[in-house]
Amino acid sequence: MEVYKKTYQTPNGLVEGVQTKWEGFSILLVTGTKGFLACPAIDVDACQRYGGAAALVESTPDNPIGTLERFPNRKITKVNAKAKALGIIEGMNATDAFALIA
Repeated sequence: MEVYKKTYQTPNGLVEGVQTKWEGFSILLVTGTKGFLACPAIDVDACQRYGGAAALVESTPDNPIGTLERFPNRKITKVNAKAKALGIIEGMNATDAFALIA
């Protein structure tokens, strides 16, 4: 297992990306003080039940996020109610959502 981190600057402050990588599989997320964006391995509905603002970004087995460098180039595909309250919507660019979770 390997863990990678990357910091992204937004107009509203910094957000932190984390990738945990195993052979053939990774979990990626970008966190801010108000919530986080994640790969589809995360259950955003469960996060809602715990009070967390969470949204998923596009990733498929044929076109995975793969790296933290690719994460900003993705679109939001699913949003829980807490993330919607921050202004995050489906189809939004991940970089725009970064500023809303900072």
